[in-house]
Amino acid sequence: MKYDKEISDKLNELLVKNYDAEKGYINAISEVDNVSVKNFFKNMAEQRSKFARQLRTEIITYGEIPEDSGSFKGTMHRNWMSLRATFSSNSEETILEEALRGEKASLDEYNELLSNNNFPSRLIELLREQRNSIEAAISSVKLYEEVLS
Repeated sequence: MKYDKEISDKLNELLVKNYDAEKGYINAISEVDNVSVKNFFKNMAEQRSKFARQLRTEIITYGEIPEDSGSFKGTMHRNWMSLRATFSSNSEETILEEALRGEKASLDEYNELLSNNNFPSRLIELLREQRNSIEAAISSVKLYEEVLS
């Protein structure tokens, strides 16, 4: 039982971070004018929503209750992004920088979890798949930064 609780606690932490990322991307959509960047942020919000649903399912599988919202820290970060965009001469570039920072932090979280070999192989496969998507998102954000700068 303790094993299941430990796994679900770690997954709940990741779940909250995905809620925060989803909300951050939704917020970012209104902060940019470039249609391609808006679409990218929309796709990323949808991806993080999917990640959250998958993680919720896993947590329930372990007989625990999934978190149902993001964190205070995530709310503060979104407010900071909006404030920076308001006072920046290039809000799209600023928002992309913040998105990159967030994606790198997410990647670190996933890598830390994956360094734990105590997870069932099915869960490791899910976490690797999500991590690989985050790595792809980092490459995309960098590409958008280059194009817009």
